[in-house]
Amino acid sequence: MIIFPAIDLKSGQCVRLFKGDMNQTTVFNDNPAAQALEFEKAGFKFLHIVDLDGAIAGAAANEESVKKILAAVKIPVQLGGGIRSLESIEKWLKLGVSRVILGTVAAKNPDLVIEACKKFPQKIVVGIDAKNGKVATEGWVETSEISVLELAKKFENCGVAAIIYTDISRDGTLSGADLTGTKHLAENLKIPVIASGGISNLDDIKKISELEKSGVIGAIVGRAIYDKKIDVRELVNF
Repeated sequence: MIIFPAIDLKSGQCVRLFKGDMNQTTVFNDNPAAQALEFEKAGFKFLHIVDLDGAIAGAAANEESVKKILAAVKIPVQLGGGIRSLESIEKWLKLGVSRVILGTVAAKNPDLVIEACKKFPQKIVVGIDAKNGKVATEGWVETSEISVLELAKKFENCGVAAIIYTDISRDGTLSGADLTGTKHLAENLKIPVIASGGISNLDDIKKISELEKSGVIGAIVGRAIYDKKIDVRELVNF
């Protein structure tokens, strides 16, 4: 199972939100590139980056910070937040991003995701963020009427590399992952699923790893690392 340490970018800083609220922000590092390098040196094999400002603005807002991260590390990086066109997908892939995460545009324009998968096979990840089982968009500000599984099913046969499923009510809370929702999604999809939101300790990681047979291939960990709730050495060697 892949462990993805998370770097969430807001105003050029590495932050964590509480339940997706942009007004409840904790700054953990004002040098995201240094944080990324620290993760690489610790032994992580992949990085998960989200441009939070970009997710709300609908366009890249922390581009320079992302570029500095890409220049600092050699491990693969997946990036999301405000990427909503084929042009911006292509730009980031050319700049060195390994996989692009599409969130809001996946809910509002699924055809673009399907087209992107044809053009950039296995380079597209769909991020599905949920509030009460419904898909949230625009940096978690808006909630739609479509269910998580209903949206995920639209991409079943187009070559999406993975689905990142985040329960917003748990994100940044250290309250534990949504194991039930994650398992239900994975069992009803052929697309691999990555768990995200609320992971607080190594026991949560163990529980998620038990879902591998259901199709869960990884977990994104943020606040638990920054708050030192999980020993990074144990996480890397999990």
